[in-house]
Amino acid sequence: MSACAEAGPWRRWLPALAAMILVAVLLFTVPAFAQAAPAATPPVDNGGALSRAMGQISGDGRSLSLSLQILVLMSLLTVLPSLVLMMTSFTRIIIVLSLLRQALGLQQTPPNQVLVGLTLFLSLFVMRPAIDTINAQAFDPYGKGQISIEEAVGRSGKVLHGFMAKQTRESDLKLFQNLAKAPAFRTPEDIPFTILLPAFVTSELKTAFQIGFMIFLPFLIIDLVVASTLMALGMMMLSPTIISMPFKLLLFVLVDGWALTMGSLAGSFAT
Repeated sequence: MSACAEAGPWRRWLPALAAMILVAVLLFTVPAFAQAAPAATPPVDNGGALSRAMGQISGDGRSLSLSLQILVLMSLLTVLPSLVLMMTSFTRIIIVLSLLRQALGLQQTPPNQVLVGLTLFLSLFVMRPAIDTINAQAFDPYGKGQISIEEAVGRSGKVLHGFMAKQTRESDLKLFQNLAKAPAFRTPEDIPFTILLPAFVTSELKTAFQIGFMIFLPFLIIDLVVASTLMALGMMMLSPTIISMPFKLLLFVLVDGWALTMGSLAGSFAT
């Protein structure tokens, strides 16, 4: 019974995760298909949401061929994961965790696979309200045939747009607004994705490095104290890193560092 109880929440997350993947596919395939050439063969649709997305109607009313759908999908799979991750909380979290590992003086502990997996799960936790909204407003109605693919993309884009706009600094928005020579925006909804996306990534990088700086400070103090002590004792040949690492690990464990870091990262996205 306990195993079933633990697996229950993940079953509820699967539709939301599928909605997030579908949104990414729709956002980057629909504009390309809008100008696509007419296909020589009729479309093939197995009834799935992804197949209907890849079978988007072209300008003259006919669908793309199956071979062209597969070609476009395989091309998108090479860049789609990175594009999706850059539009979520993944960037800030992975940078902070990487800086934390360096601050502790650990080169490959935790390994990269563990850091990426931890970042993915924490990103799902942070993005869950947005994913649930996309699932309820776009994925489910589109899967039931209640709305068109264009409307599903529009609703999903508004949700992601709202999340990114809340996490983006006004200074970064103004920077790219001036670079694009765009007029002033009356509301956050008026900001186009071409300006919001680079501003959001820039703001996330800035926030991540600010958090990383605060994490580095206590460990830097330990390194300075250990290095000064070794120099005063005349132990020039002994590496300060070897001596300071146990003290840094002890401090990190005593303050429950992982829970504190995870909680602070999740709380930094609260708006």
